[in-house]
Amino acid sequence: IAARLKNVNGTIADYYDGASVLFADVVDFTPLSAKMTPVELVERLNEGVSDFDRRTAKIGLEKIKTIGEGSLVASGAPQPRADHALALPPQAFELQEVDANRQYQGHKLGIRRGINSGPVVAGVIGSQKFAYDLWGDAVNTASRMESHGKDGNIQTTRATYDLIKDDFVCEPQGTVNVKGKGEMDVWYITGARDELSRTTT
Repeated sequence: IAARLKNVNGTIADYYDGASVLFADVVDFTPLSAKMTPVELVERLNEGVSDFDRRTAKIGLEKIKTIGEGSLVASGAPQPRADHALALPPQAFELQEVDANRQYQGHKLGIRRGINSGPVVAGVIGSQKFAYDLWGDAVNTASRMESHGKDGNIQTTRATYDLIKDDFVCEPQGTVNVKGKGEMDVWYITGARDELSRTTT
């Protein structure tokens, strides 16, 4: 993307007909942050975000941006990959394990995560501070999966469920009323099927 910015005049925008998006956010971080000094707040956020970035890069995913204490990760953009949906749950599981042991001001905080799959548009906007970002219904719905989820769970839609159900255990959670979408079937992704089979044999 940086090379294209240097060498291409005009708008950078790409369409991906298959990608998956993960939103992750710390629960109840805002009231806790009010008790921290500015340095403590930034140090704790930097610790968590830096660890998130390292683990994301290690498995070949793309951290798109940090939003406050939350993060947006893409699989299948800007590098297309056929297994985009299968690549995200292991990232979410690993981060879930790490976050379970991380404390802020002596408190363990819950993490909500939402995943969705579908077409996305990716591109660069801005003239002073360039920002590479994702847009589309798939992105908005992934955000809703996170905000409608619960601590410690990875909530996903039918679009992702249909792509991962043979490889991951997904527990149905009924429906949630999603703004702009209405009632949607949702699942919690609880583990990889091969890991489950190893623990039961």
